[in-house]
Amino acid sequence: MQPTVRKIIHVDMDAFYASVEQRDNPDLRGKPLAVGGSAARGVVAAASYEARGFGVHSAMPSITAKRKCPDLIFVPPRFDVYKAVSQQICEIFAEYTSLIEPLSLDEAYLDVTENLKGMEIATEIALEIRAKIKQATGLNASAGISYNKFLAKMASDLNKPNGQAVITPKNGPGFVESLAVKKFHGVGPATTERMRKYGIETGADLKSKSLAFLTEHFGKSGPYFYGIAHGVDQRQVRPDRIRKSVGAEDTFVQDIDNLDLAKAELAPLAEKVWRYCDANRIGGKTVTVKIKYSDFTQATRSRSVALPFAGMHELLEVACGLLTTVFPFKRSVRLLGVTLSSLTNNQIAVADRSPQLDLDF
Repeated sequence: MQPTVRKIIHVDMDAFYASVEQRDNPDLRGKPLAVGGSAARGVVAAASYEARGFGVHSAMPSITAKRKCPDLIFVPPRFDVYKAVSQQICEIFAEYTSLIEPLSLDEAYLDVTENLKGMEIATEIALEIRAKIKQATGLNASAGISYNKFLAKMASDLNKPNGQAVITPKNGPGFVESLAVKKFHGVGPATTERMRKYGIETGADLKSKSLAFLTEHFGKSGPYFYGIAHGVDQRQVRPDRIRKSVGAEDTFVQDIDNLDLAKAELAPLAEKVWRYCDANRIGGKTVTVKIKYSDFTQATRSRSVALPFAGMHELLEVACGLLTTVFPFKRSVRLLGVTLSSLTNNQIAVADRSPQLDLDF
């Protein structure tokens, strides 16, 4: 018996935050818009398609964005609104399948191989979902349809905005071969540069490398790269996808040189991380502090403990200790971040813990 070909849809909202703002304020429609802070130290969280035409994109410093687009309009983010709209969209997904894997507020994978509507054609399901999203929220969504997650994700970018594309099992391998590896989902700038050193520029170049070669040079990512180079991705759509980390960071109005001031700035970040963990009944055992300097170079320092942290103060104490290890700072600090990882859903009661932290150096 032939194995069932999976039908995976990747739905991606178009310029989600910016589109919500334009929907709710008609005066912003058709204008270049950035969600984020307009101050000199601000960062663009999202950009409308009008702004993208000027080269503005998310994670860009606001001052750079304003230089590229002098008429750029900045609006502060409203995450409570974005979350509420995202919930509306998820309710539409749930009409078709219970196999929903959210990646963020504005995108998700759906496995519709066997769906609640009994529909056989995944492209028709995607069309219906996009139409319902438009009707319910007034927003446009794009979609990619394929037989695995990697190709569905790639397909959703092909006809943006407000479009969809399908990559079939027949044309999947050829599609991958012709694509530049820098466009592969999961291949960032650093990995792209490493691949270039080994003569890997396209999917065809990647396909020419053996599994042993890719494992040797790219570690645990090697088998994944080998698979996608051949159009193969066996990852399941996981509705119970476990979050790997919880983090918070802040860009300062003025750069910081003083250690005590920098430690003070870690406190609200640690509190924000802990508040999320406490609300969701999760704990964590690894703290990472991120330092971004004035020249935009970065450093990270991490430390693990034997048992999940019992409170915010323990988390902050370790984070401050990590920050101390990079002082004196090689340059002034423009951003600090705190991330908690090695997460667990089984929080350990403080009473059951040893009074001393067992640190793994």
